[in-house]
Amino acid sequence: MPYSKFNLVSVQTTFGLDIHETVHFLPDLPPITPDSLLKDTLAETIPLALAQGNEKARSEWIINPILTAVRRLSNAQVSIFSGREFNIDPEQELVGYVDFLIARSPRLLVLESPIMMMVEAKPENLNAGLGQCAAEMIAAQIFNQRSNQAAGHSSSDYDAPIYGCVTNGELWKFLKLHHKTLTIDLEPYALEPLGRLLGILLHLVCQ
Repeated sequence: MPYSKFNLVSVQTTFGLDIHETVHFLPDLPPITPDSLLKDTLAETIPLALAQGNEKARSEWIINPILTAVRRLSNAQVSIFSGREFNIDPEQELVGYVDFLIARSPRLLVLESPIMMMVEAKPENLNAGLGQCAAEMIAAQIFNQRSNQAAGHSSSDYDAPIYGCVTNGELWKFLKLHHKTLTIDLEPYALEPLGRLLGILLHLVCQ
């Protein structure tokens, strides 16, 4: 799948990105207390995910319950698409399936802009997924710009960044794409404390 062909070098060269590496570019955000449904679910599913250790298990049993909880916390004002085909620009190889895509829209059957975050699951080395996630973020940026133009607005009218995350469920590494600048957080956030992670995710998809 073409998204997975990208690494940081190729995505920077192909799309002319200016890459900034830093530690915790996100602001300090208030934690959000996880509800009992999420805590009970993770108590049951995390051991299953860690025992199997593969990407599919971690996606289904750690990442998906957390993203679903974020949707609950947003009062269903965001939509989450899992394993979606996201073909945006075949000429630039921005095609293929993405692990998770989050849009700031309540609609579940139709993908509407703005896309706020792309989440890429990796079982081990998070850095190996940075290029793939960045390519997906560029595709999301193009999708948002096209949607904005279709609504009769200039592409420059939409100025919100696209966020990305590469995660194995236990560690979450965040990225931000604004215009041609890609910022990468060198230090991942741990799953615990869970309230801190929920606060970050909710802020990024609802801002």
